[in-house]
Amino acid sequence: MELLFKTNTFEGPLDLLLHLIDKNKADIMDIPIAVITDQYMEYLEQMEEERLENMSEFLVMAATLLDIKSRMLLPPEKNEEGEEIDPRDELVQQLLEYKMYKYMSYDLKDREEDAGKSLYREEHLPREVRNYRPKVDPEKLLGDLTLARLNEIFIEVMKRQADRMDPIRSSFGRIEKEPVDTRQVMHHVTERIMKKRKCTFRSLLTAQKGKMYVVVTFLTVLELMKLGRIGVEQEGIFGEILITARDRSEWDTQADGQDMEGGLESFD
Repeated sequence: MELLFKTNTFEGPLDLLLHLIDKNKADIMDIPIAVITDQYMEYLEQMEEERLENMSEFLVMAATLLDIKSRMLLPPEKNEEGEEIDPRDELVQQLLEYKMYKYMSYDLKDREEDAGKSLYREEHLPREVRNYRPKVDPEKLLGDLTLARLNEIFIEVMKRQADRMDPIRSSFGRIEKEPVDTRQVMHHVTERIMKKRKCTFRSLLTAQKGKMYVVVTFLTVLELMKLGRIGVEQEGIFGEILITARDRSEWDTQADGQDMEGGLESFD
């Protein structure tokens, strides 16, 4: 009598093997490999040609069954401890794992169906119940807590906050640009030199406050030296720097046509 199978019944070769084992009422731990292999090969012959894309897994299992069948005809192999190796052990392990996951999927499917039949009522509580807060008893809340203990906790918390701070970056101030009109400072320095004819470099730097004023004053002096409008002298190292205004006849004739403001426009 021929065996008839439906191709769409089995999800894979392991599913087919479990069906054949159940059909033959065989023990999964002692598979009659010869019988199961013959029935498995008959099933492959009956598979439809249009389902060749699913044949690869079944053919791999067929080769595995034939390999196990041929190894069982040979003298049994032994491991290092001298025990016989059953060629079916690996296949049995795969079948047991597949069977476990298969029945777990059935259980999850049943739970999903049961959950679909469950209906939940939305929460609906009176406003008084939602807003109710039990009264707090300060004595039970504080317990044996004292002011001294609270002070210790406060000091410990503040110390942790202080430890988190970067001792260097936390002392940084905010860097802001000094509001200095470079053109105004430049004219002020020039007029001061030309009016006094002689002055010290220190007196120019201390005329107003601010680092920006010092920088602009220094650049103005350099520009006036470049144009030949002033002379600079220093009697000794670290001595006082004396600035003298030159007469127009002593100005550099090549630089006379230059605009002093243009020399500092990049700094403005």
